[in-house]
Amino acid sequence: MTIQNILLVDDSKTELHFLSELLTKRGYMVRTAEGGEEAMRRLAEAKPDLILMDVVMPGTNGFQLTRAITRDPRFVDVPVIMCTSKGQETDRVWGMRQGARDYVVKPVNADELIAKIQALG
Repeated sequence: MTIQNILLVDDSKTELHFLSELLTKRGYMVRTAEGGEEAMRRLAEAKPDLILMDVVMPGTNGFQLTRAITRDPRFVDVPVIMCTSKGQETDRVWGMRQGARDYVVKPVNADELIAKIQALG
């Protein structure tokens, strides 16, 4: 599967802007959501090839959202990469247990992120 369409989920407009710019410059189509409810609406509109998921958000956090998405039969084949400031090993392990395929710690290293995306594609 080639990854072309990415859904970014983050409550920070700064992060959304930064990651959107980084990914669109590399040729990806990017849609954004600023939280759990908006992310679910975006998923219902069009299924992405990949989800980049923040963890610390108001309401439904990224761990909960990843668990809900990866256990939904409609989206079970959509990989999730956690993209968060939570850099502890326990956070990474917990993220993977929720169904994430990979884990990136902010501030994001552009080359590392692109390599992880390409590894899934």
